[in-house]
Order: sequence, then structure tokens, then C-alpha cells
Amino acid sequence: MGDPSGVGPEVLARALAMPRVRRALVPVVFGDAAFALPRFERRRPERQPEYRRPAWVSVTKLAARDRTPGKPTAAGGKAQLAYVRAAIDAARAGAVDALCTAPVSKEQITRAGVPFVGHTELLAESFGAEVLMLMDGPRLKVALATNHVPIARLSKLLTVPLLLRRLRVLSSGLAPSLGRRPRIAVCGLNPHAGEGGTLGREEVRVIAPAIARAKAEGIDCDGPFAADGLLARAGRLPYDAVLAMFHDQGLVAAKVLDFATTVNVTLGLPVPRTSPDHGVAYDLAGKGKADPTPMATALLEAARLAGSGRKR
Repeated sequence: MGDPSGVGPEVLARALAMPRVRRALVPVVFGDAAFALPRFERRRPERQPEYRRPAWVSVTKLAARDRTPGKPTAAGGKAQLAYVRAAIDAARAGAVDALCTAPVSKEQITRAGVPFVGHTELLAESFGAEVLMLMDGPRLKVALATNHVPIARLSKLLTVPLLLRRLRVLSSGLAPSLGRRPRIAVCGLNPHAGEGGTLGREEVRVIAPAIARAKAEGIDCDGPFAADGLLARAGRLPYDAVLAMFHDQGLVAAKVLDFATTVNVTLGLPVPRTSPDHGVAYDLAGKGKADPTPMATALLEAARLAGSGRKR
């Protein structure tokens, strides 16, 4: 359900009311009892539940002050993480075919006393998997070599083994839906992809060697490319996806191009996981102004990916 004080509950309710969403999936919502939708079977968290029709799993029963739109609390911070963990438990038990998470606040979860970097890191730990964040849009699919890390740490974090693992996950994760090996463009880290080492050595020491090793394994990838020139050609690239070196390098382009229809997909998990590419938007919460399109798009993508998984 996402942050009980954010836009998650309302965009989720409006998205689930759309006929195209109702036709595509059977929703199982993990959230607070007060937000339960009509005609949903009310359930409590169980170890190995079976869901045959729309269900609302009441993980919490928050006081009204802890679910007030636009006014987050510590209890609400703990609750939104509890919803994610309950959904993960259901996925690990085989009770659901895919995960779609409404927006949470990393700040509020951490303020509640639980250090939280992001869904991607939590999912990797929970499933013991090598995962990759992919922003999947109609004109650009861009994955991230590093996720929520300070810029000052990038140079030390980027290594040949890391990039090789990222390229493996990206290639294997996209192949089933494409029906072939994906073509991948790899960004440089520095301006102009380092200008042959004059603007930085990461391209020479790390990125180019990682691409060469990936090619030797049969991964179809090229680069490193200057990110500004590469991403400016989104929609006209001879590549299926781009591997960006850091968060904003990839996400700024994805959000500027197709904000409402770009979906955050976690590759590498045993079940698909998606989410809309926006945050909790406390300034819009409870006002009926939040656009449910990104949530609906994320739900539909989760259903599509789950369906392609069953066909393999």
C-alpha cells in the first residue's frame, strides 16, 4: 500500500478500479485495515495463504493520527516497511506471482528507527539474489550499475566484477520478454566518457574492461558512451537498454522522457517486482490530485511480467 500518509493508498485504489487493471490481475493488497477496499476479502497476514479473489491483508490497524494525509509519523514509517515485508513473505511462500509496491518514504522509515536505503537493496537481501534496478519506459530502458549511494563513493564502488554482474543480470532479465539477447549500451562515468583518460580513468580501468569480459561471455554490449549524447538519442537508439553508472545519470533521463509510463522493475528476483517511478508526494496526499496512471502502469507491468514468466 505504501506510506499511509502519502499518495499510495489513493492512487492504488483508483488504479485498481480501472477495468483494464481488474481484467489483468487478482490484487492482494498488504496495508492498513482502515484503507480496505469494498468487495475485497479481508484477511490477516498468514504464513502460507491462498488468494483466489481480491484480498486486503490488514498488516496494521493504525490510529487516525498515523494515517493522516501529508502528516507522516513514526508509526506510519514502521507500518509502510511492514507492508513491504509482508508482501515479500507472500512472494517467498509462493502465494503471489508478482510484487508491485506503492511509494514509501525512505526518510520516514529510517526516522522510525529502521535504516532503509531502498526496495532494491531490501529485495536483494530478502531473496539472496543479485538484483538490478531497471527503469522501463516506452522510449528508454535504463538500468543502474549503482543505486542509492553518494556520488563521492562512486569511483571506489565501480569495479570490473560489479559491472560484469550487472550486465549479466540485465541481459538475462530482458531476454525472456524480447525473445533474444538484448543489445546493451553502457554509459561512461565521466564527462565525454573520460576523453580517453584525460577527464578520468574509470572508463579505461574499469568500464571498458568489464564490457570486454561481458562480450567474451556472449553478452551483446557496447561502450562506454558519453551519457549525454547517448541518452539524448532515447527512442532512436540501436539498443534495447542502457546501463547507467549511477542513479541520477539514468533516472533523470527516464523521468523527463516518460514520467507517467516509466516503471521501476527489479531484475534478478524469482518473481517480478515493479513500482511507479514517483515518491510519496505528501503535498498532494488526500487532495484527489495525484495521477493514478503510474500506479496502474506498474500493476499492469507486474502482471505482464508474471505472465511471461509462466510461459517460459
